[in-house]
Amino acid sequence: MAEHSPGTDTPVSVNVPDKPALEGLEDALSRRWREEGTYKFNPDTDRSQVYSIDTPPPTASGSLHVGHMFSYTQTDVLARYQRMRGKNVFYPMGWDDNGLPTERRVQNYYGVRCDPAVGYDPDYQPPAKPAKNQRDFDVVSRRNFIELCEQLAVEDEKVFENLFSTLGLSVDWDLTYRTIDDVSRAVSQRAFLANLAAGDAYMAEAPTLWDVTFRTAVAQAELEDREMPGAYYRYPFRTAGGEQVHIETTRPELLPACVALVAHPDDERYQKLFGTKVTSPLFGVEVEVKAHPLAKPDKGAGIAMVCTFGDLTDVTWWRELQLPTRAIVGRDGRIVPDTPEWITSEEGKAHFAELAGKTVFSAKEKVVELLAGAGELDGEPKTMMHSVNFFEKGDKPLEVVTSRQWYIRNGGRDADRRERLIERGRDIDFHPAFMRSRYENWIEGLNGDWLVSRQRFFGVPIPVWYPLDGAGNPDHDNPILPADDMLPVDPAADAAPGYSEDQRGVPGGFTGDTDVLDTWATSSLTPQIVGRWSRDEEFFGKVFPFDLRPQGHDIIRTWLFSTVVRGDALQSCAPWKHAAISGWILDPDRKKMSKSKGNVVVPTDVLEQFGADAVRYWAASARLGADTAYEVAQMKIGRRLAIKLLNASKFVLNLGATQDSVITKDAAAVINPLDTSLLGQLSDVVDQASAAFENYDYARALQITETFFWSFTDDYVELVKDRAYGAAGAEEQASVLATLATTLDTLLRLFAPFLPFATEEVWSWWRAGSVHQSAWPASTALAPIAAGADKDLLGTVGQALGGIRKAKSEAKVKQRTEVLTAVISGSAAQVAQLQAGIGDLKAAGNARELKIVEADGELTVYGVELAPAETPA
Repeated sequence: MAEHSPGTDTPVSVNVPDKPALEGLEDALSRRWREEGTYKFNPDTDRSQVYSIDTPPPTASGSLHVGHMFSYTQTDVLARYQRMRGKNVFYPMGWDDNGLPTERRVQNYYGVRCDPAVGYDPDYQPPAKPAKNQRDFDVVSRRNFIELCEQLAVEDEKVFENLFSTLGLSVDWDLTYRTIDDVSRAVSQRAFLANLAAGDAYMAEAPTLWDVTFRTAVAQAELEDREMPGAYYRYPFRTAGGEQVHIETTRPELLPACVALVAHPDDERYQKLFGTKVTSPLFGVEVEVKAHPLAKPDKGAGIAMVCTFGDLTDVTWWRELQLPTRAIVGRDGRIVPDTPEWITSEEGKAHFAELAGKTVFSAKEKVVELLAGAGELDGEPKTMMHSVNFFEKGDKPLEVVTSRQWYIRNGGRDADRRERLIERGRDIDFHPAFMRSRYENWIEGLNGDWLVSRQRFFGVPIPVWYPLDGAGNPDHDNPILPADDMLPVDPAADAAPGYSEDQRGVPGGFTGDTDVLDTWATSSLTPQIVGRWSRDEEFFGKVFPFDLRPQGHDIIRTWLFSTVVRGDALQSCAPWKHAAISGWILDPDRKKMSKSKGNVVVPTDVLEQFGADAVRYWAASARLGADTAYEVAQMKIGRRLAIKLLNASKFVLNLGATQDSVITKDAAAVINPLDTSLLGQLSDVVDQASAAFENYDYARALQITETFFWSFTDDYVELVKDRAYGAAGAEEQASVLATLATTLDTLLRLFAPFLPFATEEVWSWWRAGSVHQSAWPASTALAPIAAGADKDLLGTVGQALGGIRKAKSEAKVKQRTEVLTAVISGSAAQVAQLQAGIGDLKAAGNARELKIVEADGELTVYGVELAPAETPA
């Protein structure tokens, strides 16, 4: 029935426990698999033998939830299938402990905050009892803070590893990596320097989305739109002739930063004003009236106040209309303290002085107050709800500030590169296929390159220094770069090549870039990190391009796209052949589970309650891309299936099935039509499940296998017990035992990717080695049987047996009560099938006489006459 892996045909005695149980299997088998290297990748290989997986590195500083079990199980099912298909599976596990989530967790866990100006304390110990208020946190050096980040990340990773082991992930635990260790930092810096050398990375001073709480730049992919209450405020600008031109804005606090008014070129109301100047209220600054097609005639007054910068549309107008820059919001989210040079009137200066140092919220209140006091506010504010940009991890609306940042080209400003990246996506098979449109839509909606610098502490340092001129000013146009053998480097702590540390910050010396790379700039290199790019090119060629990238659909725009960007730039190809996209886990109200909503289920509790196989069954029942509800009922079904597999296997093996009974080549022993019917069905199940797996539709493979399994246990096993014990002679006994052994052997292999613990337990009762190192079943040996089998016969005979059992239940007698006589009617085809299986049907139903008659309509059992019952059921 199957091609067996070496060692699995070693004779082994059948040793079935008296009381099979799922309890304890996770610990015992996980330990055994690791000790025996069951899932180890063999590096002595060539690319054609390998199936490589670019495993998602979970954020180790985050809390565990059932979503981890859901998506990682789906990947593991695919990995186990490929391993059984004979592939040398490269299945690593990474930990994403780089970036802001770790910083936040460390701050709150230890009660510390970082100040780069503080000196390093080699003996520092965090407070035993952290302060509750952040203002009372310990202030520590950058180096001390990084050490605490690394320390806590290691502890968090142990918790994740224990969860994934309990869940039965078949990863090679010798292939773990971290996104912040020396290897990852070196790879990330090397890739950045390669991008820089190729012109794919560059520095620019430009408008940047800025989170005022975390004091860091934010990329487009990290944006989150949130509905917020707001209001339109209406006030006038004035022409040289005194005519009023009213605008409506939600951000009156940016009035001092106004650089133009913009209306649509076809808007007749304002065409006569294009090219003229108007003066702002309160501050008396002249600005020009411009035309631009992005202006919306039907929004507000139809003419917009352009400020640098109120939102991303302002950035577009600033760039395309070549407007001046007049920034008044600092990186702390407050109005700058000094009066800008473009405000020249005494009245304007006095008004600005009342705003200086205020938060944008307080500044808004003050400007509205000043406008009202000057009689400039036209009517009451119009309240409304509008969409506002937030950093996905932030609590305050983003500002747009001007800053010097590093970028990587991603097609946002380059049509040719954009089209090339879309084509890279078409080189990848997305599962489900419609997810490709999310990838393409994201690329087509890009409005700028990828901002990769971050103003944080814990991350991969940007490997760049700058020479200082005689006045101590950095020369950003001529950065100092490290040699490759210096990587990884930290320019904030390491001296620039050719300089000594005492020249840091000194005129004529150097300064190090203090920023770190966006965490996605390192995570986007997971194929290169784990594949040993730039460290072992021979090994890299054995796994790259990877076969599979599994991930959630919510990070197509970030992780998937950014990895394609790096693969295109560094290897000129797509980084994988397939992308398996998982859905979200929803709560019973169909809302996404998230820590912030308080609807997360702790996975350890679920595993303890139902067991790993049950949880895996629930996860694998959901197709890729499908958002799936958290369902305890589905886990209960999975647990019932796993327990039934144990008990049914025990029963089959106790009937006399052995390893020697399994059909591997010669199927001549199978002579009974009922047996050939089952094996014909089994042959179809193998072919259909294999085809489903090849299409990455593991959920269908599970459904097909499970449906057959219940038919096997509920119908076939019940029908053939007597023959299995030899009641019909040695040949009939051999036929049924071959069928039982072959079916059990095949079912264990079919279920192995889904229920690894139960299948491994049963395998150990009668087979050598591990089921997970055995071959995926093939229908080759059963092809002759399947070709001549009546595959519907078993179903018909099983239906008749069900009718007999129902009659006994309705009569409230035990199932072993003898049937003196009964009539079964059915179609001509069903009559023939019943006659072929009459011997097994009589034995299973304990029937003395069964009359089979042909009749129209559905198969019916009637006229059941039962022997007198000894005792009630």
